[in-house]
Amino acid sequence: MPDPVVVLIEDEPEIRRFLRVTLTGQGYRLFEATTAAQGLVEVGSRQPDVVIVDLGLPDLDGLEVIRQVRGWSDIPIIVLSARGHERDKVTALDAGADDYVAKPFGAGELLARIRVALRHGAGASHDGDAAFQVGDVAVDLLHRRVHVAGAERHLTPIEYKLLTTLVKYAGKVVTHQQLLREVWGPAHTDQGHYVRVYMAHLRHKLEAEPARPRYLLTEPGVGYRLTTE
Repeated sequence: MPDPVVVLIEDEPEIRRFLRVTLTGQGYRLFEATTAAQGLVEVGSRQPDVVIVDLGLPDLDGLEVIRQVRGWSDIPIIVLSARGHERDKVTALDAGADDYVAKPFGAGELLARIRVALRHGAGASHDGDAAFQVGDVAVDLLHRRVHVAGAERHLTPIEYKLLTTLVKYAGKVVTHQQLLREVWGPAHTDQGHYVRVYMAHLRHKLEAEPARPRYLLTEPGVGYRLTTE
């Protein structure tokens, strides 16, 4: 499956250079932003597995970035900040951050926090379970792998995000708008064709008969449902 995606929202060039080397060297795909506005666009378009955000951004406080992301997504968020007082940590966590790393920090500590965030994100994707299976389709949320009848299927990042969003709500109808908001971000809620195109891709990879799907069901005029039987 695709390597985990990290969006870094940080205006200090030295920190960005350090994390660029550290994270890419560990196999992460890193996308950078230097302002809150750029960061929100990156989060919405990249659909990362983890967001790392500084609180002292030039255009907007990082706390507002956290609150806005939490308005539409449960992506794990790690705060990276020079504000090391307990009240700052409590405020950031109350705003919706999952973890808080104070500057200066060590690479080993941050990598460990990212691994924890990835595990929590995978577990939260389906009521705390790290795996989901229905019929021949098995989704390993912890290791980001998908198998059909025992054979691994390669999914693009968007296909995988679409599938895991359906897994999160397995058995329930998920509307087109909700899928657009959670998979592509709030800026794309009027792009209904995205869901149709990528759902067709998923069906060709996961269904024995894509034209007569067994798992990825259409709810006409409403959205889609991943069956649990």
